Amino acid sequence: MINNLKSGRILSIDAFRGITILVMIFVNSVAGVSGIPSWMQHAHGNEDRMTFVDVVFPAFLFIVGMSVPFAVNSRLAKGDSFWKLQQHIIWRTLGLLVLGVFMANAEEVNAEATGMNGALWALLFYASAILVWNVYTFRQPWISWCFKSAGIAGLVILGIIYRGGDGSERLGPQWWGILGLIGWAYLYACIIYQLFKGNAGGIMLMIAVCIGYYAICQQPSVRNGNWSWLATQQRNAAHTAIVLCGMLLTLFYFDEDMGLMGSKLVSRVTGLLIIILIAAWRLRPAYKISKIQATPSWCLYSAAICIALFSFLYFLIDVKHISRWTAFFRPAGSNPLLTYILPDIVFYGMLLAGIALPAILGQGLPGIAWCAFFAVIMLFVVKGLNKLGIRLQL
Repeated sequence: MINNLKSGRILSIDAFRGITILVMIFVNSVAGVSGIPSWMQHAHGNEDRMTFVDVVFPAFLFIVGMSVPFAVNSRLAKGDSFWKLQQHIIWRTLGLLVLGVFMANAEEVNAEATGMNGALWALLFYASAILVWNVYTFRQPWISWCFKSAGIAGLVILGIIYRGGDGSERLGPQWWGILGLIGWAYLYACIIYQLFKGNAGGIMLMIAVCIGYYAICQQPSVRNGNWSWLATQQRNAAHTAIVLCGMLLTLFYFDEDMGLMGSKLVSRVTGLLIIILIAAWRLRPAYKISKIQATPSWCLYSAAICIALFSFLYFLIDVKHISRWTAFFRPAGSNPLLTYILPDIVFYGMLLAGIALPAILGQGLPGIAWCAFFAVIMLFVVKGLNKLGIRLQL
C-alpha cells in the first residue's frame, strides 16, 4: 500500500463525477444551439477569459486525480505486483488513447473513400468498444474473451478501412480527443504518484514542475530551436497539473495517516486553495486564461473551482449526511465511460436513421431546455443499461 486511504466507495466523489458528466452532456449538446448567451459557450482561443463550460474538461481531469490513489492502492491490496500494476496502467492509458483517437476521427469520415456511411462507421466503432471494455460476468472466462476479441477485431478492421478528410487521411492522432488527453495526463500522474510514493509534498512540487515545464516550452528559444519537441507535451503537462491537484485533495481528505480532521482539515484545504488562486493570479499577466491553449492560469483557476465544489459536496454529503439526492447521479458516477459515449451513440443513430430534431429545438431557450432534458434522459438510460449488464471499465 502507498497511502492508508479510507475503504469503500466515497459517495461525494461519485456525486462529483456524476454531476460533472451531467453538465458535460448538457454543454456538448448546447454547443450546437444557436442564439445562446456567451457564458454558455467556450471562450475563444484569443480571449482572456473562461466560462463554466471551460471548467467541465478540467473537472474530469481533477476527478481522475482524485481516483488514482484509490485505484492504485486497491490493486495493491488485491495482491498486484509492481509490474502487473504497470500493465494495468498502460492498458488503461492505451484504452483512453484509442477511444480518443477513434472518437476524434469519427467526425471526419469520408464515406466514399471508406466505403461506408460515416454514421454507420461510428456506430460500429462504439459497438466494438463496448464489446472490448464491457464488464462481463460469465462463469466461463473464454466467453468473455470471445466478446472482447470480436471487439478488438472490429476496431482493427474499422481502423484499416478508415479514410478521412479528402479521402487520403488515415486513422491517426490529428488530435488525441478528450479521452486521449485524459489518458496522457492519467499516465503521467500515475508515474508521479508512484515515484513520490503518495507524498503530498512531492505531489505539490510536481504541480509546480508541470506549470514550469509549460512556461519553459513557451520560450521562443525552445519553441523554435532544437528543443521544439519538448513543446509537444506542454498541454499534457498542464493537464497533468490539474490531475495532481485532484490527487492532492484526495490525500488531504482521505489519507488516514495524515490525520486531517476538523479545523486542521479545513485549514489545509483552505491553504491549498489560496496558494493555487494566488499562483493563478500571478501567472495570468504572462499567460492569459485560455482552455484552448491550456494555459497555467486556466489550469489553476479550474483546479481551484474544483477544490471549492468538491469541498462543498463533501461537507453536504459526508459531514451533514444529506445524500439521498445523489442516488440520481450514482449510475453515471459508477459508469462514467458509458455515460460519456452514450450521447454520441444516440447522435449517430439518429443520423443514420435520418431523424432530425425540429428546428425550434436548435435555437434559443427551447434549445437550451431540450439539451437539459436530453442530459437528464441520458442518465436514466445509463441506469437502464446498467441493469442490463452493460458497464464499461478500462
